[in-house]
Amino acid sequence: MLNAITVLLVFQLAGEVLARGLGLPLPGPVLGMALLLLALILRGGPGPGLQNTANGLLGHLSLLFVPAGTGIMLHADRLASEWPALLAALVLSTLAALAVSALVLSALQRRKRSRP
Repeated sequence: MLNAITVLLVFQLAGEVLARGLGLPLPGPVLGMALLLLALILRGGPGPGLQNTANGLLGHLSLLFVPAGTGIMLHADRLASEWPALLAALVLSTLAALAVSALVLSALQRRKRSRP
């Protein structure tokens, strides 16, 4: 388990270094996750240790939201004053995500049908 957590943290660190070093407008952990995905694709998938550790982390994922929830509660007065803009952003981003997902699915289905 320790090796798998080390692998996850090394990829997160690599993402942070690349994002900050190259001045990319992308969070380091997201870039690290993309690098991990690329490494896993090249490797042929995760090993049993990494898979068990990832499943353990996913099983306790709700605990990782506690700090975010606490931060939201610390800024409740700001949320109360800016709720219309937040609501609009939430609704528009949800609709945009649904539209992009539908377009990608449609394109993939057309591509699948055109293959012999």
